[in-house]
Amino acid sequence: MSERLLEVAGLSKTFHQGEQSLMIFKDLSLHINAGEIVALVGSSGSGKSTLLQMIGLLDTPTTGQIMINGQNAVGLDDNARTRMRREFLGFVYQFHYLLPEFSAQENVVLPQMIAGVPRKEAKARADKILSALGLGHRLDHRPARLSGGEQQRVAIARAIANRPKLLLADEPTGNLDEKTSDEVFQMLLELSRSAGIGALIATHNMDLADRMDRVLELRGGRLTLY
Repeated sequence: MSERLLEVAGLSKTFHQGEQSLMIFKDLSLHINAGEIVALVGSSGSGKSTLLQMIGLLDTPTTGQIMINGQNAVGLDDNARTRMRREFLGFVYQFHYLLPEFSAQENVVLPQMIAGVPRKEAKARADKILSALGLGHRLDHRPARLSGGEQQRVAIARAIANRPKLLLADEPTGNLDEKTSDEVFQMLLELSRSAGIGALIATHNMDLADRMDRVLELRGGRLTLY
């Protein structure tokens, strides 16, 4: 049986503004196993990004549990949440958020060094991942000299450089043209599966969603198998 990386149970989120309350979702449950790639679909405003932020420990639920690697992350203090994000989670966003003054290689080396990896080892791993993503000849290029697809591949390399167990991606190819989107997404799938990484990927692209292991739809505050 595959290792259970994520288990969410009874998750709810309600925003309060004055006397008004807005329920984003209620009583959500889901799980992800090692090596399993799960699509998260739903219309704009359905709560996909909010759910990813909950799981990524960037926001807190109103109720419910988020079990990451067997530990309930809800209620942890800031230091413990930061440590869990650093040790177990990787993030890819619609926009790459690369550091513009650093090269592609340096953008992948820096988060590893922050996590305590020696520079030489971090550089070797960065070169290996970037080369696997077809960027071996672009290691010294800064983001401004890279195409949109190349920038997003660097963002993917950065996300998996610290060997996360669980990858969270929010429209990771949403800013790319169809051909580039397909190429970058295929690389993301292959790298995740080869490394045994579990992934939850929010997307509006059903062609991409259909290539994942399961598709979950968030609609009306509920999560169902698509």
